[in-house]
Amino acid sequence: MSEIPSLGPLGRLLMVAGAVLFAAGLALTAAGRFPAIGRLPGDIYLRRGNFVFYFPLTTGLLVSLLLTLVFRLLSRR
Repeated sequence: MSEIPSLGPLGRLLMVAGAVLFAAGLALTAAGRFPAIGRLPGDIYLRRGNFVFYFPLTTGLLVSLLLTLVFRLLSRR
């Protein structure tokens, strides 16, 4: 009879994925309370007639920096 594999690592992975999704949902909910997010200096917004182009350059860099700091703090033991 074969041994049943442990499901512990899969359970931990699902819990971490759930926590990440919860944090992302919380961040998106809270982002509506900060009107400057998405309209920072350096974000590119062009409107010409029916054409709209939006590229959140500064916002993306700020989010990337914040996530880098969080993951570096979490990876240190």
